[in-house]
Amino acid sequence: MNRTDRQHIFLKLRKEFPIFIYQSYSFVFSDSQLDIRFNFSLANKYFFEPTLSIPINDNLCPERVDKTMLENLVFHIGMVELISYWKAACPPVVQILPHSLHPEQMQWWKNLYYHGLGEFFYLNGISANEEDFMQIESKGESPLVTGNQQLEEKYLVPVGGGKDSVVSLEILRKAGISMIPFIINPRPATEGSAKLAGFDARQIITVHRSIDPALLKLNDSGFLNGHTPFSALLAFTTALAAMLSGCRHIALSNESSANEATVPGTTINHQYSKSISFENDFRDYARRYIHPELNYFSLLRPLNELQIVKLFSRFPQYFGTFKSCNVGSKTDSWCGHCPKCLFTALMLSPFVSQQQAEDIFGRNLLADPALKPLLLELSGQSTAKPFECVGTVHEVQAAISHLRKNDPDKTYALLQGIESGNGPDIETLLQQFDNEHNVENKLLDIISAMFHD
Repeated sequence: MNRTDRQHIFLKLRKEFPIFIYQSYSFVFSDSQLDIRFNFSLANKYFFEPTLSIPINDNLCPERVDKTMLENLVFHIGMVELISYWKAACPPVVQILPHSLHPEQMQWWKNLYYHGLGEFFYLNGISANEEDFMQIESKGESPLVTGNQQLEEKYLVPVGGGKDSVVSLEILRKAGISMIPFIINPRPATEGSAKLAGFDARQIITVHRSIDPALLKLNDSGFLNGHTPFSALLAFTTALAAMLSGCRHIALSNESSANEATVPGTTINHQYSKSISFENDFRDYARRYIHPELNYFSLLRPLNELQIVKLFSRFPQYFGTFKSCNVGSKTDSWCGHCPKCLFTALMLSPFVSQQQAEDIFGRNLLADPALKPLLLELSGQSTAKPFECVGTVHEVQAAISHLRKNDPDKTYALLQGIESGNGPDIETLLQQFDNEHNVENKLLDIISAMFHD
């Protein structure tokens, strides 16, 4: 974890660029795809045009959604996209020109921007409070129209290429539930997981998202940069896909572990937009301002990471396909040197053989002492957990204790000098069930049956 002190840059840029403007959006349907473009301005000095494109396939029916509802959906995606561009200079005022927003909506977005950028503020050493870090001004005259079209009992399932979405696909498949995989910026791991679950390319809804190169140039020239709440973008993009495909349900794969703060004693959470807090906020917002019947929830919320990995270990056909390493995402590989790789190896260790783990990662990560600084962070012996999508400190400590207990004759160089902590053991964690979730009873019964097979 590398923290910097960029408070002076933050103040300087806010003075130089006092306003960020969401100018407009546009969308065009062709026979082959839906093309979306947003127009943002940083104080009328820098201009950005990020895009999305969605190929039309067997599961997409543009006629389902009228123009006013499409305007609503596309506009909202732009409200999330702008975060990536706003953060370059953090202007104190954000003007929204395309539509008018209710005061409650503006407060909702301000809350998302602030908490979704908690990591960004923390790692850049920026002091900001929710009241005055930005003001949203709604300048549009056109109101948004909430959808009323009939939705079907189908499930849209975002597939990220990791173990979690694999487990969701298999749970729903076992239940015989009608579902549609959804992928943003496809890569071999995501497409491969969907294919192994029984879907071909014509059945998968894919979104191709591009970042305006002008933003990357600003990043390289000294403007501010950092983490944004990608899963919030996923939420609104899946809402668009759900409306176009007639799905009432959007089944995420976020576990209970995502609720734990990354920095102990604070609300700073790398996974804020994967947390139950965001999930509940989005469910309320979507039903009020997008469609009253849209059911956005995480299927795996009742489970922790160890429980999910236990289920995942029952599907070895995915071992060679799944990937969740951000460093290796462009090459569809495990880098073997980052917190995500190490955490995944630790979670797998109670449930797969050492040889299987080495086949997955290319080597035995638990025998690499160079990874010890990462393990100190993962196990709660540092000021913060890694800013990655990793599980709780207790889960890591339980995996460490399990390795020492069950393989006392093996030398795990990485574990030498690492404290196991006084948290619950692995058997206790495997019996836990988080009751703060939005999963329907029929799905809870299926999860319970699978877990206790």
